[in-house]
Amino acid sequence: MVTEKKKAGFAQRFLNGIEKVGNKLPDPFILFTVLALLVIVASAIFSAFGATVTHPGTGEELAVKNLASAEGLQYILTSMLDNFTGFAPLGLVLSMMLGIGLAEKVGMLDYAIKKTILKAPPALITYTVVFVGIMGNIASDAAMVLIPPLAAMVFYKVGRNPIAGLAAGYAAAGAGFTANLMIAGTDALLAGISTEAAQIIDESMVVTPVDNWYFNIVSVFVLTIVGGLVTTKFIEPRLGKYKGEAVEEALTEDPPKAGKALRNAAIAGGAYIAIILAAILLPNSPLTNEDGGLVPSPFLDGIIPIILFFFIIIGSVYGVTVGNIKSSKDVANFMAEAMKDLSSYIVLIFAISQFIAYFSWSNIATWVAVNGAEFLKDIEFTGIGLIIGYIFFTAALNFLITSGSAKWALEAPVFVPMFMQLGYHPAFTQVAYRIADSSTNIVTPLMPYMVIVLSFMQKYDKKAGIGTFIALMLPYSVLFLLTWIILILIFFFLNIPFGPGITPYL
Repeated sequence: MVTEKKKAGFAQRFLNGIEKVGNKLPDPFILFTVLALLVIVASAIFSAFGATVTHPGTGEELAVKNLASAEGLQYILTSMLDNFTGFAPLGLVLSMMLGIGLAEKVGMLDYAIKKTILKAPPALITYTVVFVGIMGNIASDAAMVLIPPLAAMVFYKVGRNPIAGLAAGYAAAGAGFTANLMIAGTDALLAGISTEAAQIIDESMVVTPVDNWYFNIVSVFVLTIVGGLVTTKFIEPRLGKYKGEAVEEALTEDPPKAGKALRNAAIAGGAYIAIILAAILLPNSPLTNEDGGLVPSPFLDGIIPIILFFFIIIGSVYGVTVGNIKSSKDVANFMAEAMKDLSSYIVLIFAISQFIAYFSWSNIATWVAVNGAEFLKDIEFTGIGLIIGYIFFTAALNFLITSGSAKWALEAPVFVPMFMQLGYHPAFTQVAYRIADSSTNIVTPLMPYMVIVLSFMQKYDKKAGIGTFIALMLPYSVLFLLTWIILILIFFFLNIPFGPGITPYL
């Protein structure tokens, strides 16, 4: 046994049941292959009944397309490679892990974590992991790849269950995705869609990237506390003490020049950051937008390559100093070793990418989203009950459509004008959407980053499966959502601004 699980009450037995049932599901590759086949069958049935949907943004009448038809067969065959190679998370994960993998393989991350985290007050480690996870969305989805394995290593080095650290890191980065102390690319993206939807009713209405800023700032600190408490009071007691074979690694000695190597890597990393900052501050900088700002900007659009080069630089400097890198060949070899660890993930992505592509091409995703939204509109809820109902609807819809921007592009033209007619500010509707969309990110099997985090988890527990993963994420998802609902109610009833000059009502 990898962990010692303590006897617990109903809640723990319930999650143990979820884990047991979930782990009986097929291997993820087979599971997503079956789901893709089910989409093909469903598209044939929908098409036979003449199912159509009007896109709320363009007004275009869309018919559900039959994947089992001649046209569908042509699409399946001609798009298969593009679906795989063009699947955005694939390139993101592989690129990030080239740099992070290099830093890990030369031993830099291991040494840095051991020497820095061990000196930190133990009581703050969990909350630091959660805080960094939440703040990590400034680097977009990269946080879901970068933070969980680092958090697991941190927990392991201080003698705590690494799976708990992995869970805390991924839960914070995924479920806390919309919160941040800074204005991020997500704010600009969603605000633009909200403005377009709001102008259906009022052509002068503009939603800015800072309209949810105050709420997001408060959310960071509140969710950090909640995430830390869930980890220490629930997840770690459930997992018990870690007894994996990797415990023996703690006895290995550090390389003789490790301290000097880490210092050199820090100097190189600092110089790299200084160069980036100088480039940003240059007049007419190629990294800023036309107004000299960063939201949106080429800097944020290129954050993944910027992070990649950062890790390559510090990893190479560390490796050269300790003697692990003696030639340019060694750099490539270490990167290749890092890629080997992702082999199972690459295989799984092939099936996942086909399923998501079929779901989108057939227009079933649009049909489900639009008809679900129309159903809520016909119910004619009023007051705060409408907002709470909408939050739960979006949280559930996230199990079908995981792309936050795509889902908001479908929902906003329906809900923003409708809520404006009831007197609600579009930025308030946007807040409700954001907290719902973020909370269930970590429990939907369609989230592509679930696969990579599960592969990290299996390094510590080879028996871990989808059920294990969902059972660990569910407490975070539920409590983050409930906490956010309480927070939005506090802002609502106390009329606290969600951003500069933004209250719930117009």
